[in-house]
Amino acid sequence: MLVATPIGNLGDLSPRAVEALSGADVIAHSGIKTPRLVVVNDHTEAARVRDVIGLLDAGSRIAVITDAGTPGISDPGVRLVAAAAAAGHRVEVVPGPSALIAALVVSGLPTGRFCFEGFLPRKGAARTARLEALRTEARTTVVYEAPHRVRRTVADLCGALGPLRRVAIVRELTKLHEETWRGSLGDAAAHLAAEPRGEYVLVIDGVPPPGPPADDVVEAALRTELDAGADKKAAIAAVAGRLGLPKRHVYQIALGVR
Repeated sequence: MLVATPIGNLGDLSPRAVEALSGADVIAHSGIKTPRLVVVNDHTEAARVRDVIGLLDAGSRIAVITDAGTPGISDPGVRLVAAAAAAGHRVEVVPGPSALIAALVVSGLPTGRFCFEGFLPRKGAARTARLEALRTEARTTVVYEAPHRVRRTVADLCGALGPLRRVAIVRELTKLHEETWRGSLGDAAAHLAAEPRGEYVLVIDGVPPPGPPADDVVEAALRTELDAGADKKAAIAAVAGRLGLPKRHVYQIALGVR
């Protein structure tokens, strides 16, 4: 069973989560005092999967938790779930806090379609490629970042996406010093001028959809068709189809083309 835990405010631990943890034979995590503890982290998860499946086969009830939030989101747990499901065990979830969703809904940016990038690669070609992909991403993007790297990440995002792209910088969610700053990537550096503290979630607006072509672009396309020998009716149909415009709009522009 995957059990979500608070990301800051302990009051967010649900009664169902308390019940699940109290009734578990084994808690899969680190730092939890319990008679049966399986330590699962980035370094041990692959090796621990067999142990956990063995416990499930023996009938143990296992609760999987993370430091904060929902297991499997930028934390170990994915391999455990996949292995348990493949072995025929029932996998349940006790939903609850998630920094990803909390930051997204408080950002003020579109939530209808979004993508989650987790932590960007720290350096090299992998980081460059990911930033380039975000440059043309139309969906709202959510990125996690640590305080000692957030300035560099915002600067890199500004360079790749442009200074006008909107961003919400969410810090210390549900904690005493929770803060949400909204503005442009170009202005974000000034906001981060003071020493960054706490865990950050960056919510980045998608690339704006392209607008209709300007009238002079449509006129140039019409002239190209006419110069090639098309009559006005055929030229209007061809340009409207190629540029994805209503024929009536192209016709109005065509009236001024001699």
